[in-house]
Amino acid sequence: MKNKLHLQSTIQIGVIIILLIYIGWKESAKVEAMPKTEGESKTETFVGPRYQACVVEVPHAVMFAGSEISLDEPDLRERLDRELHVNANWHSNTILLIKRANRWLPQIAEILKANGIPEDFKYVPVIESSLEEHARSHQNAIGFWQLLKGTAQDFGLEVNSEVDERYDPIKSTEAACKYLKKAYEKFGNWPDVAASYNIGMRGFERRMDEQRVDSYFDILLNEETARYMFRILAVKAILETPEKYGFHVASDQLYYPARVEIVEVDKTIPDLVEFAHSQHITYKTLKRHNPWLREKRLTVGRKTYQIKISQEPAEQYVKLTAQAAE
Repeated sequence: MKNKLHLQSTIQIGVIIILLIYIGWKESAKVEAMPKTEGESKTETFVGPRYQACVVEVPHAVMFAGSEISLDEPDLRERLDRELHVNANWHSNTILLIKRANRWLPQIAEILKANGIPEDFKYVPVIESSLEEHARSHQNAIGFWQLLKGTAQDFGLEVNSEVDERYDPIKSTEAACKYLKKAYEKFGNWPDVAASYNIGMRGFERRMDEQRVDSYFDILLNEETARYMFRILAVKAILETPEKYGFHVASDQLYYPARVEIVEVDKTIPDLVEFAHSQHITYKTLKRHNPWLREKRLTVGRKTYQIKISQEPAEQYVKLTAQAAE
């Protein structure tokens, strides 16, 4: 009996040794099959997945809205360092930002320019909403520019159960311009205007008075507002030169503006599903290009609404990406 048990143990040990040798051989084959980078030793041992982290060099100064911001102070330098590394290494989110930026930032820049606002403010909606029309905060701030209901109405947007123009990227940008111009009249410099967009004009002014300083960069603030300006600067740097930070997105992978026709509506539409079909599109396509329509009907009084109709969206997308690739 003892001899039999000894034999069984010996066989089991032998099987285990053979399995270990086989596994080692397979892993060795994987390493040999891996492409070698220039200058890499052929005898290098592969010990696990290779993740490439982007280590960013922080400049000594950056530009925002035509003014130079010095980063000689360690606190300021480290705050930008943090935001650059977060965004440069948050790959999935930043890739999507690059794609969406191609669709929206040129349009937003035109509106800013027409209103006398520096182009760098186009990066505010990037950090506010990631350029998602349906973005909503826990405080019910909505849309690209994350406007509260009262603020939106103060600056001319319609907000009710059927229509919420905060969801319209173009109209909400026009409303944001009114806020930014008003803030500039109060603070007189664009970095302070940007910071006030996060904390509010009164809140920002109160903190400056309490701490007896006159610049965003000299105020002790809550973490969100303290990060705010540096998030803008980091996103600006990456979206301006994505390749520098390791993002290589081909032109045919970017998102493009849809070609739409404008239908002016001055009478109530009792059924938007029926209306969409009368325009030879689906209700889903209607809502995609008009997210400000919040119900399945549109009650019209004295106002005329402009509804975007996108014909053959799939074919348009193929044509647009093909033209961009040429």
